[in-house]
Amino acid sequence: MAGKDWKEKQIRKITDKVYTKLINQSERVSPTLTFEDLYIGVLLVFNDLNKRLPGPHFDPPSKDEVRAIIEECDMNLDGEINSEEFVKFIKRLTENTFITVSQGLILTLVVAPTVALATKRATEGVPGVGKVVQKIPNSIYASLITMAIVMFQKSQLDSDY
Repeated sequence: MAGKDWKEKQIRKITDKVYTKLINQSERVSPTLTFEDLYIGVLLVFNDLNKRLPGPHFDPPSKDEVRAIIEECDMNLDGEINSEEFVKFIKRLTENTFITVSQGLILTLVVAPTVALATKRATEGVPGVGKVVQKIPNSIYASLITMAIVMFQKSQLDSDY
């Protein structure tokens, strides 16, 4: 839940990894990417995002959408994207993705306490466990369960980065 810093760090890791991979595969003399390289990069980034981020599957943008974003990010207007332009390109490309993930985390913070209290009530009849759980105040129990869920989600996000 580090917020903007976490998001920036994740985007930078993804962009550095994908940019290096694309430059090495293209065997280009200059460290810039053409449209074809970039579209492969877009597919790689969205594949990576879908594997690592919680929430729904994110479809990559169409080639026309990618062309429009390239025009916004190509600062030197050479028709190719260098490493700094690539970072801007990926940030622009993924901004809605991270908003969706953030909304999912917020939803977790709202739903988890409700589920925690419902499960607490369900444990009343369980021998041994029920008595222990019932002694914990509702606010502390809900906080513990919510924190456990958020930590689990964070560990899943950080596991490959």
